Amino acid sequence: MRTLKLILAYDGTAYAGWQVQTNQRTLQGTLEAALQKITGESIRVVASGRTDAGVHAVGQVVSFVTASRLEANVLRKALNAELPDDMAILEAGETREGFHVIRDATRKRYRYVIHDGPARDVFRRHYVWHYRRRVDAEAMHRAAQALVGRHDFRSFETGWPQRTSSVRTVFEISVRRGWTSDSDLVVLEIEADGFLYNMVRSIVGTLVEVGRGERSESWPAEVLAAQDRRAAGMTAPPEGLFLISVVYD
Repeated sequence: MRTLKLILAYDGTAYAGWQVQTNQRTLQGTLEAALQKITGESIRVVASGRTDAGVHAVGQVVSFVTASRLEANVLRKALNAELPDDMAILEAGETREGFHVIRDATRKRYRYVIHDGPARDVFRRHYVWHYRRRVDAEAMHRAAQALVGRHDFRSFETGWPQRTSSVRTVFEISVRRGWTSDSDLVVLEIEADGFLYNMVRSIVGTLVEVGRGERSESWPAEVLAAQDRRAAGMTAPPEGLFLISVVYD
């Protein structure tokens, strides 16, 4: 038996999230069906994170155990021929026995994109949160720096407690206005050693309150200290969220 690791990208628009669900089209179910067709095995894949319905990935990592002797690159090509156009295997390789795609991850990076132009962009509607008011990205960036470091992030977790601990380390968080000063896109990027359920979307919803001038730049620090989800802003919609990368030592 071999343990294989895949890096894949997907557009989550047409799926009910990552995890297999009865009578629902899911990313996990689609990948497992393709693997069964190619290898003849009933394979269960494990992902580094279970993205919700509508959430996308540029660098999702999955692993699985197989008896197949197909070379990893041959399997990658076969999967890409079998998978729908909104999923793609970017890399495939063999990894060590006992590798755990969740526990062995040391860093994850997410991106969230807000479109704050006056009219919705019909061509980007599945990949941004269309927020109809102009926001101050620089104020959002300054306010976000209070979240850098090791903290209890329960104020940003939906349905706390979902995990044994809600303590996480945020290594970096940035908010910038697109690639030009007059861009109508605001991009948040955050890297941490792990994330709680809806943590990124809750952070975005909180920072938008600062960006539209409803809250002070010190407010996210107060939300963090409150350790109460009710103290934070709304949960931003899923469409603007992308899993960018997962790092393993």
